[in-house]
Amino acid sequence: MLTLAILGFLYEQPLHGYELKDRIQSLTGHVKAVSDGALYPALTRLETAGLLTKHTGPGAAGAPRQTLSLTEAGRAELLRRLREPTQSEISDRNKYFTLLAFLRHLPDKAERDAVLQRRLDFLDAPARFFSADGKTMRSSDLVDPYRRGMIEIAKATRDAERAWLRAELGS
Repeated sequence: MLTLAILGFLYEQPLHGYELKDRIQSLTGHVKAVSDGALYPALTRLETAGLLTKHTGPGAAGAPRQTLSLTEAGRAELLRRLREPTQSEISDRNKYFTLLAFLRHLPDKAERDAVLQRRLDFLDAPARFFSADGKTMRSSDLVDPYRRGMIEIAKATRDAERAWLRAELGS
């Protein structure tokens, strides 16, 4: 999720590290805070892999600042990852939302639609939260109001997302 967010934001424009961190935090911070201990090693790995470059220039207060930019290989890697998301980037809502935030950069509508269709197929598959004796329990079967609430909230969210996906796909 972090690598995809880095590639996605730098695809849009070169950024200073703190600007990049702020954007990632805005996108994913509700799930997990972005620490310097995770971000800067990830940036170093991407630089070592030839996916981004760092350029040092003057800062506003006189101290030099590094600007991060994607290389052509980095741009190609983002497009590949958008075109070929992993199963967890389709099934995990937070990873999927990170993918969705940058999907517009994939130039081919058919490829974008293929990603959306994979998500719709995932959402159309039966969901299982709780089971007893090998049978999936419905919310009406549950005595626990909190577990019942989990299922009802998940169903409403799933239904809303499926409606949006169908509208986007024209189906």
